[in-house]
Amino acid sequence: MNAVPAHLPRTAGDLRAAGMLPRSIKKELHDNLLAKLRAGEDPWPGIVGFSRTVLPQLERALLAGHDVVLLGERGQGKTRLLRTLAGLLDEWTPVIEGAELGEHPLDPITPESRRRAAELGDDLPVTWRHRDERYTEKLATPDTSVGDLIGDVDPVKVAEGRSLGDPETIHFGLVPRAHRGIVAINELPDLAERIQVALLNVMEERDIQVRGYTLRLPLDVLLVSTANPEDYTNRGRIITPLKDRFGAEIRTHYPLDVDAEIAVVKQEADLVAEVGEPLLEVLARFVRNLRESPVIDQRSGVSARFAVAAAETVGAAALRRSALTGEDPAVARPVDLEAVPAVLRGKLEFEPGEEGRENEHLVHLLRRAVAETARSRFAGLDLLPLADAVEDGHLVTTGERVPGKDVLAALPELPVLHDVAARAGVGPGEPAGRIAAAVELALESLFLSRKLAKDSDDSTTVYGR
Repeated sequence: MNAVPAHLPRTAGDLRAAGMLPRSIKKELHDNLLAKLRAGEDPWPGIVGFSRTVLPQLERALLAGHDVVLLGERGQGKTRLLRTLAGLLDEWTPVIEGAELGEHPLDPITPESRRRAAELGDDLPVTWRHRDERYTEKLATPDTSVGDLIGDVDPVKVAEGRSLGDPETIHFGLVPRAHRGIVAINELPDLAERIQVALLNVMEERDIQVRGYTLRLPLDVLLVSTANPEDYTNRGRIITPLKDRFGAEIRTHYPLDVDAEIAVVKQEADLVAEVGEPLLEVLARFVRNLRESPVIDQRSGVSARFAVAAAETVGAAALRRSALTGEDPAVARPVDLEAVPAVLRGKLEFEPGEEGRENEHLVHLLRRAVAETARSRFAGLDLLPLADAVEDGHLVTTGERVPGKDVLAALPELPVLHDVAARAGVGPGEPAGRIAAAVELALESLFLSRKLAKDSDDSTTVYGR
């Protein structure tokens, strides 16, 4: 919980004397975004791969004061991007102490707060709300009601003696309670159309209507939402009048290059063992191959979370292997990639007619990613001495019960091994597991280019003839 700084004003009079006048949420975001841009600060910490595409569009929308819908396939970081909007708010903002909504002490909007402001004047007590409390998120579900979003009559207040015509009998929903803040609705098309209609007044007239009450609340909210293009045909759609009220519709996308894909995995994955850059590149290329494969249902998409889960799976496989072999530290090697297809197959949607061949497709695409990574890493490096050594009888066995030092011990001392390690970012004198990871990648690439034969059983792989 963030502690409120002691120097901040505590009454409406102190607030007025300090010149802290009301400012709309969109003006606040406009000013703070401009300040960050002018100062050369990153307004979007943790957002990778959108700097030249999505972020400029979002910045223009915010500077224009528009409500925004982010449209894109699953796992493209839409929700994460919306959550960073809170970082553009003032760290602390004044609100009327005890008020049901987050009203500015110098601009009350509910009948009760206006009455208190008239009675207490400059003595109206002020409390402060942190920016984290001004971002409200709702996952749209078919059972969401108008009462959840907008409000409804509170039977408890009616039972206390208030008449049904009294506006103070209303229990406010999520949107009014986000007054002077940001409301994010995830998967907006999943809202029933009659519920979407309830948002029309909020977005255009900036007021609410509850069960026929004539209650004008000049709400001050920024409404942002996410949607999947597939939702328009499968589960629902955004009704035309509501779409018309969003000032900006911004398309998101998956990372556009391998480096961005790797950066996302590095940022998001919780790895229990060391997974080196070359293997992260393999996984990044694997995911990109999946997104281009005709056997994968591209309408469903291949989430960035797939690459993250794959990296975590490889790390877990390395940790398990280190426990079996006693190897320390636990370092992922290409042999650990074999765990990925079987574990993560269920995260993908395949085209009809591919039943029973899912694992075959995944293994093929993963091997292709290994070959592409090896070509990229070892371009211009002569691996022929390594191929000759293996063909001349230096069989190399690897597997979940084979330590890295045994992989290296099976090979003669070759200068090319140092070059291979260096291309993989491994320096001399580093643990055998790291060097073995680079050597295995080179061996696997040689096998895939058909320079070597490979025999395997359930637990080991043998390079050589």
